[in-house]
Amino acid sequence: MPANPTASSVSRRSLLRALGGATTAGTLAGCGVPAAYIAPDERSADDRSATDKKLTFANWPLYIDTDDDNTSRRPSLAAFAKRTGIDVRYTEEINDNDEFFGKISPSLMNRQETGRDLIVISDWMCARFVRLGWVQEMDRARQPNVTRYLDPLLRSPHFDPGRKHTVPWQSGITGIAYNKRKVGREIKQVSDLWADDLKGKVTLLSGLDEAFALLLQGDGVDIRAWTADDFHRMCDKVEKMVDSHHIRRFTGNDYIKDLSSGDVLACQAYSGDVIQLQADDPDIAFVVPEEGAELWAESLMIPNLARHKRNAEKLIDYYYEPEVAAELAAWVNYVCPVPAARDVLASSKDEERAALAEDPLIFPDDSMRERLAIARDITSKERPEFARRWNALAGL
Repeated sequence: MPANPTASSVSRRSLLRALGGATTAGTLAGCGVPAAYIAPDERSADDRSATDKKLTFANWPLYIDTDDDNTSRRPSLAAFAKRTGIDVRYTEEINDNDEFFGKISPSLMNRQETGRDLIVISDWMCARFVRLGWVQEMDRARQPNVTRYLDPLLRSPHFDPGRKHTVPWQSGITGIAYNKRKVGREIKQVSDLWADDLKGKVTLLSGLDEAFALLLQGDGVDIRAWTADDFHRMCDKVEKMVDSHHIRRFTGNDYIKDLSSGDVLACQAYSGDVIQLQADDPDIAFVVPEEGAELWAESLMIPNLARHKRNAEKLIDYYYEPEVAAELAAWVNYVCPVPAARDVLASSKDEERAALAEDPLIFPDDSMRERLAIARDITSKERPEFARRWNALAGL
């Protein structure tokens, strides 16, 4: 385990532009190219898995375990190859959801192979792929570990009931981070961000998909079934806070620097980032507000016409073995989608690893889990209007 394992999550998350997911779709529409829905019977290709023992796996940078002495070696993948004889060509080519969508959408729209058997993208973007019919349904009969161990909270998102097309790689929480010492009191609710003494010391996330759910929850909205009226009412409130300069600015991952320096006292934040901040400054706290917080995931999908579907399904199921999931969780420090991995870490003779089992930002406790929900996704029809409204507020 690296001396500073959580640096990986901070670095990877900082790569996100989080522009609300409208850019590529708008570009395609502007060029007169229709979004091409692919029917289920047109999504598969002849599977070469039985004779061609390989697969290509595209992921984000710094989002898998690596060897301390050789960062190009990934122990969990090496163990999978040794066990199965399947060679995994692993690429760290995904730096942004929209950018990657634009990269592979021409192939998918034109019913061509992408050259990738497995990809990982954020669930709000996964929703677009699923709606367009650009990914294949997985064979759960070949994935007993996924069936048995996938966190119940993540099993049936609005965009993919039953997780037929997606499987979470890692998960996380969008909540509130704040400096306990400098604020001088507990922050328990989203409304606490609007206290007079925090004026000019609060930031929100700039990306529509990253920001909106927590703010809706602060208004008492069930994010599993929110409406356009709920969204605009929330934006009205945020607009007032922008006009009064209560909100310092909208950020990507640079809220980390602001919170560490004291320029910001409270902000929207990702759970994986705060673990690292707490290692450097124990006064930093992460809060799942009383009204609730959003549980999100970045998920594995098998693109249409992938030539090694069975091999990809086997790799996915491998990462749902509790022992393997525990190794990955210990390295990336996101919310683990395999709760059974907690017992594996708890039994470790290494005190640092065993302590991870008690970290609610990796394994949320029962009290925290009761306040977590997966937001329904923004539909393609809603997105242009909502993105315009939000981006105007955020100055994008």
